[in-house]
Amino acid sequence: MTRFGATILDASGLRLTAQEKALFREVKPFGFILFSRNVDTPEQVRALCAELRDAAGHDAVITVDQEGGRVQRLRRPFWRDWSPPLDFVKAAGENSVEAMNLRYRLIAHELHDLGIDSNCAPMVDVAGPQTHEFLRNRCYGTDPEKVTKLGRAAADGMLAGGVLPVVKHMPGHGRATMDSHFDLPQVSAGRDDLIGTDFAPFKALNDLPMAMTAHLVYEALDKRPATLSPVMMQVIRDEIGFDNLIMTDDISMQALKGRIDDITRDALAAGCDVVLYCNASLKDRALVADAAGEMTQAAQTRAERALAARVVPDDIDIPALTARLTRLVGEDVHG
Repeated sequence: MTRFGATILDASGLRLTAQEKALFREVKPFGFILFSRNVDTPEQVRALCAELRDAAGHDAVITVDQEGGRVQRLRRPFWRDWSPPLDFVKAAGENSVEAMNLRYRLIAHELHDLGIDSNCAPMVDVAGPQTHEFLRNRCYGTDPEKVTKLGRAAADGMLAGGVLPVVKHMPGHGRATMDSHFDLPQVSAGRDDLIGTDFAPFKALNDLPMAMTAHLVYEALDKRPATLSPVMMQVIRDEIGFDNLIMTDDISMQALKGRIDDITRDALAAGCDVVLYCNASLKDRALVADAAGEMTQAAQTRAERALAARVVPDDIDIPALTARLTRLVGEDVHG
């Protein structure tokens, strides 16, 4: 088994440059993430995925943000457009759990066909009265129990389709009143409230193969953002009980301040298994990869366990599932 680099990196365009190929051969990232700039046609995406894995020298995880609404990298004319998750749940009403499962089974079908074997979902952050607009309609609801059921349905749909879910943003982003792409949100809720509400869906879904951290400060627990906090990582491992692969949210986001190589080392020292770094120059990607180095043995074990969760998709009738979902939500979900 290849010893993986402790990074998930991205590509600058529709195909790899010679310089990117050389870097990825050297650092062997655990995985890659795709953005809209990496997506044109199905044939092109398949070719890029093959290039990424060839350069990494192993069957690397390739993930994407395909939530629906404004956060979806694959769109028409080749793929389905999806309504924002919160709107979708409301439209489905009492059928929302079944509908969510079908939605993400169809998403998995489209991703797997391209060579994409992971999706940064379900997002089980519990929405509240002050949830920032960048996050709110990406949430599944305001009740932790209902959010958990919807998250499980989404994850099950992806796993059946051969796509690894990445549950996010652990241990809970719903109380954020700022956009962590630009600012560092501070959450003042007490420990009991956090455990009973925000952390609850993540605890219930702690068997999922991968999770993504939240760039938030939980003032009742630590003054550092969760991604960089050994205290919060211990909460995630011990109280939430998540012993599978933890990746950071993108460490280039402005919620995290400082030198990017220092942030990389701090995230791994806190207890994250792998660092996600996006939208940067080749020089900075190399800097992060060098700072990250190879995965620890514990992280490697979790990574191998995640990879083992990839399955050959079950055989399904896509037109029949599409028709069923259209009936459930009262909106056209055809591509």
